[in-house]
Amino acid sequence: MDKEILTWTEFGEASRELARQVRDSGWEPDLLISLARGGLIPGGALAYALDLKTIGSINVEFYTGEGTTLAEPLLLPPFMEVSADLGGRALIIDDVADSGKTLKLVVDLLSKQGVRDPAGELVRFEVRTAVLYRKSRTIIEPDYCWRSTDRWISFPWSTLPPV
Repeated sequence: MDKEILTWTEFGEASRELARQVRDSGWEPDLLISLARGGLIPGGALAYALDLKTIGSINVEFYTGEGTTLAEPLLLPPFMEVSADLGGRALIIDDVADSGKTLKLVVDLLSKQGVRDPAGELVRFEVRTAVLYRKSRTIIEPDYCWRSTDRWISFPWSTLPPV
């Protein structure tokens, strides 16, 4: 399989470039949400680059192996608690917008459906998305993207098998 290989050095450059894209757009997120697992490391890097300390994650399962997925992405516990006190703008970060189903699920949840905070209040966010990579078949266009490819991507944090 022809692969796109992302090195740790390129990852550092990519995360800084995504941060610049967000800042240059004039839009300032109040909250950064990483999609676990692929978006956790990019999310941490972007949070530092944007000097954003209000961060969280949402667990979504979709990939089951190299090139294989479930029929639809699934939200997994634990569920992130949200509050209107967090602010109204959420930046969702993931490693790749491949089919786009995972991003769309979370965008729809946070911006259209809304989520209940601990007090039972419905909270909806203005949502934007950032990814390291975008594939041409994605059903949702990310707001910020470092690179486009249709190849399988080998990320430095997931190239080795589990120990």
